[in-house]
Amino acid sequence: MKAAYFKEHGGSDKIVYGDYRDPAPAAGDVVVRVRACALNQVDMLLLDGRFPPPEGLPHVNGCEVAGIVETLGAGVTGLTAGQRVIVFPGFSCGTCEFCLIGERTVCLRYGYLGAHKDGGYAELVRVPAANCLPLADAIAFEAAAALPLAFLTSWHALIAKAGLRPGQTVLVQAAGSGVGSAAIQIARLCGARVMTTVGSDDKIDFARGLGAEHVVNYRTQDFVEEVHRVTSRGGVNVVIDMIGGDYVPRNLACLTEEGRHVSIAVQRGASAEIQIFDLMRRRLTLTGSTLRPRSVEFKTMVADEIARTVWPYVEGGRLKAVIDSVYPLDRVAEAFARMDSGEHVGKTVLEVAH
Repeated sequence: MKAAYFKEHGGSDKIVYGDYRDPAPAAGDVVVRVRACALNQVDMLLLDGRFPPPEGLPHVNGCEVAGIVETLGAGVTGLTAGQRVIVFPGFSCGTCEFCLIGERTVCLRYGYLGAHKDGGYAELVRVPAANCLPLADAIAFEAAAALPLAFLTSWHALIAKAGLRPGQTVLVQAAGSGVGSAAIQIARLCGARVMTTVGSDDKIDFARGLGAEHVVNYRTQDFVEEVHRVTSRGGVNVVIDMIGGDYVPRNLACLTEEGRHVSIAVQRGASAEIQIFDLMRRRLTLTGSTLRPRSVEFKTMVADEIARTVWPYVEGGRLKAVIDSVYPLDRVAEAFARMDSGEHVGKTVLEVAH
């Protein structure tokens, strides 16, 4: 098969497009013929060596995949060859103490497609059958590939971790990112008011179109001052932050009493200096969330969980993937450059032609 892979760490110039070994399904797996695969920040971390692939090099990136079931491994039921599917990227071992009690998302050997195993920058990819969800004909492959990471991460940050309720106000950092654009939509779905930040004025209308009531250009305005102005110094109830670093104390300054701060990424650094007494005095909650949501109510595979939470709203058209651009697989270096530029709004997606 053809794939975009790298044999050494570095920049996007290290990605090679060419022949790569074909995957074969083990028991419980399927091989999916990839039609679309979304890019993510973790792809850049893997490429430059900050997150070395556990299986070593060469390696194929690509966490979020949509495509068509090609072949089925032994014991697979509920799927058929030729079926359209979306693939949830997280997988578990099925044998550790947590998996055996149904808590697969806290598996001791939890991993991600495209990070811990070869991913979707290829014509074919091997995935656990349990991670596949049927994909309706009405949803394009490119849109489906842009959904899982951003929407499930945002859903759990807002609902499970922050407990967002109707009428509350949330500050979503980075509206132009995949997670930011998803979080705005989910917050509005919950009946919350949304403030958000963008890096240029040409993204303001985009953010408002998603449902944000107030949009702050963080390059020309102080978002802390704007939050205090808009809320008459009351502050917001929730901050969803994927920036980290020196943004964290500024985010905390935006919160009202009993406010909740949820960290879901650390683009500006994993360390921050905060005032513990301030947390105590205002009874703030500082927590985090990743793509490993733990559900108290549903002790199931996460693919089942996305089907119970996000997916009905996707199929009903109330939640939509925001796609910035689509590139053919052999132009993956250009796609990386677009994502790295900071000018994108929404997801960058690779299209795999057959």
